[in-house]
Amino acid sequence: MKNFFQNIVLSVGITDVIDILIVAFVVYKILGFIRETRAEQLVKGLLILVIATFLAGKFNFYTMSWILNGTLTLGVIALVIVFQPELRRGLEYVGRSKIVQSPFGQFNKEKAKLIVSSFTKAIDEFSKTKTGALIVVERETALNDVAETGTKLEALVSSEILGNIFYEGAPLHDGAVIIRGERVMAAGCVLPLTQNNSLGSELGTRHRAALGITENSDAIVLVVSEETGIISLADNGRLNRFLDIKSVEKILLNLYLSGAKEDNIASFMSRLGRKNNAAK
Repeated sequence: MKNFFQNIVLSVGITDVIDILIVAFVVYKILGFIRETRAEQLVKGLLILVIATFLAGKFNFYTMSWILNGTLTLGVIALVIVFQPELRRGLEYVGRSKIVQSPFGQFNKEKAKLIVSSFTKAIDEFSKTKTGALIVVERETALNDVAETGTKLEALVSSEILGNIFYEGAPLHDGAVIIRGERVMAAGCVLPLTQNNSLGSELGTRHRAALGITENSDAIVLVVSEETGIISLADNGRLNRFLDIKSVEKILLNLYLSGAKEDNIASFMSRLGRKNNAAK
């Protein structure tokens, strides 16, 4: 036995170690990606199906085995259809080019504070007056196709601009605003709605649209409910509710000063989620 393990160790080269590490890293990332999306429950169901197929073959349940094998064959196509938003998001993440620099991370601290101050002043006012708002902050995935569904503005971000856009009765107040860096690209934009059926009935079209765009891009979305004035933030297909204005300020500062890195925002939102759960 000792010689057996020695032979294994001696036969492993540096390329084998690198190969194993790369595969382990890819598997780790895939598992993390699955856990962060609605794919988790579907993967559990797929594993049960695979186990059932194995047991049917083991105990010679021929009819059941034939049905399950056919289901697995068709299941590959079904998975591509069901996971289309996740697959698109994953491919966009892999294919993002660093040749075109993100607008974030280019602002000095004072400039970032000025931009964030405009955001927080407007959002705080929306919350107090229960003015519905839907603000999409673009990161690395371009949202030009979404911006084309609304009215192009190309204006500098300010609390006055945002206040005028979302003022009740204004022509563009029902749609979403697309922000790129320090500029309001467009307003009155139409966003795709999430297909997540597990959302509570208290969440309206704005919240579903916020989740929908974050399922198809790396944008973050700030939502203010016109019924309750509650501030929410959608990121990576998840919705964080009951934010205070200080939390919004920290999130936006982190975004504008960190180069819009997803890991930084996700880490901050995870800490914020644990803090809110502890408070409850």
